[in-house]
Amino acid sequence: MTLQDFIALSPILDLGAFSIVTMLVLAVRRHHATIALVSFVSCLLTLATLPWASTSTPRTVTALLIVDEYALLYMGLLLSATMVVISLSYRYLKFHFSEQEGVEEYYLLLLLATLGGLVLTASAHFVSFFLGLEVLGVSLCSLIGYLRARRHPLEAAVKYLLISISASAFLLFGMALLYFESGSMTFRGVGMVVEKAQTVPGLWLGGFVLVLVGIALKLGLAPFHMWIPDVYQGAPTPITAYIATVSKGAVIALLLRFATDVGALKIDALAHLFSLLAVSSMVTGNVLALFQQNVKRLLAYSSIAHFGYLLVALLAGGAAAAEAVTFYVIVYCAMTLGAFGVVTVYSSERGDAERFEDYRGLFWTRPWLAAMLTLSLLSLAGIPVTAGFIGKFYAIAAGVDAGLWWLVLALIGNSVISLYYYLRLIVTLFDEAPAPATIPQGPAVQSTEAAGWTAVFSLGLVASIILLLGVYPGPLMEFIRDSVSNLLMVAGQRP
Repeated sequence: MTLQDFIALSPILDLGAFSIVTMLVLAVRRHHATIALVSFVSCLLTLATLPWASTSTPRTVTALLIVDEYALLYMGLLLSATMVVISLSYRYLKFHFSEQEGVEEYYLLLLLATLGGLVLTASAHFVSFFLGLEVLGVSLCSLIGYLRARRHPLEAAVKYLLISISASAFLLFGMALLYFESGSMTFRGVGMVVEKAQTVPGLWLGGFVLVLVGIALKLGLAPFHMWIPDVYQGAPTPITAYIATVSKGAVIALLLRFATDVGALKIDALAHLFSLLAVSSMVTGNVLALFQQNVKRLLAYSSIAHFGYLLVALLAGGAAAAEAVTFYVIVYCAMTLGAFGVVTVYSSERGDAERFEDYRGLFWTRPWLAAMLTLSLLSLAGIPVTAGFIGKFYAIAAGVDAGLWWLVLALIGNSVISLYYYLRLIVTLFDEAPAPATIPQGPAVQSTEAAGWTAVFSLGLVASIILLLGVYPGPLMEFIRDSVSNLLMVAGQRP
């Protein structure tokens, strides 16, 4: 390895080093605020290394990793989302743990999970793919069950562990079949088999399907979605936000590179399989969300539908698909962090504010929280002047450009269905406030307390992004277009 290789890998190396530093600081001084600050600064300093790393990109570092503008863009997204989760977590954990119980390892696990996500964004080989996914998954299992004195987080952790084991089994079996047929473990090497062969080998096709099943389990695509609502509801709310954004964002970055390098969408059978996953995810997510009375479960089913929308953009192929998918992921992370951020701030030491009833009349007691949640929900619904509308517009435009008319119609139809359950929650926020006698029994115990400046700043920043991208998405799209160009060139395409 050369100096340029180390410079290209600096974000991954730095976050790994900062994780060790955090562990050493934790051993010397167990103090919640100190460790939270160290972990936040670690992500911030790692984020600051991205421009330096870009001076050595695009660069293939051994056979395992490709560090290019595409990978650095997703690394920046994951690090930024992690910083928001850290800022939301500090106050949340103060209500759930005392200083004597030890909350410091929580932040170390967050850094390690993010490190796994960074590896996924640059993976070009099955070994780095699997190692990054396992580092991310094992850390998440511990984070989901971190509130060890409660039944629901432990139950959610066990469910996620079983899903992770199943996903790993599918992935390893699929990788073995692909290696057997291609003799290579790099994404490009696996794709060369299809380029040279007149027909797609059966074992190769079966191996790719198994790998896709493993990825679908991690993303929670229907019909592999059953763990999503239970884990979202049971996990601590900041970790739910982390799973929905950082974890899934890293897997989408990997899926887009993998599908592009392998040339999967050029194979009719696999294109039909992706289409089936897209439609089933959109329909399942939106229909089941209609019946929810729990905010976290509603957002869980909503996330299933949104990744169905994202697959429509992915199926378009080429430059339009890469740009639309990347923009949609950024937008989705912003509006999901906004929604779960409100749930986090509004949660009390007695439990998360999950029921619709907990939010009845929120506008009259905490108007800024109600406004933030309303903005996030309107963006998730795709209402104009929000980032969600622009994200869906680009996804629809990519689908129309590729002639995927029935998928575009399914996306539009399901977006209309989603309006009902988003508006139902929004109306609840503006209902008549509950009687004062009922307030001490629920999460509203905390509703008159200050939210904390870190949470206010984080949610304000997220709201600004949602509004800014809703009215002026051009600069970000130009940046995305430049960033994904190398991804397409490596795959033998020209944007």
